[in-house]
Amino acid sequence: MTRKSKGFTLIETLVAMMILSISLVAILQLFSGGLRSARLSENYSRAVFHAREKMEELLVSQKMAPGELEGRFDDEFWWKAEIRHLDTIKDSNPSTDTFAIRVEIRWHEGEAQKRFDVSTIKIAARK
Repeated sequence: MTRKSKGFTLIETLVAMMILSISLVAILQLFSGGLRSARLSENYSRAVFHAREKMEELLVSQKMAPGELEGRFDDEFWWKAEIRHLDTIKDSNPSTDTFAIRVEIRWHEGEAQKRFDVSTIKIAARK
């Protein structure tokens, strides 16, 4: 007399549940990593926007003087600008000054502090 099985055994059910739980954990970890990457990308985009905004503000400024400036934006980003006077070349126009400008943007990303900076050179009429 042979017996036909009409369902799953307890072992088969447990194995299926283990496979399902392991695959769900892996999927959730991938999803979580994707969200972290999207947040980091968004913060870098905002840092680039803030750096360009502050650099443009400094470049259109009529009064250019060496020194350091710093401040905060309305969000969790803060900035620091460094303006240095560059020595002019002997044969250059004596009625102009050359400045090196560097703008640094900082923010916190979890436990770490991230930063992004841009720099340029500006030639301005000597006052």
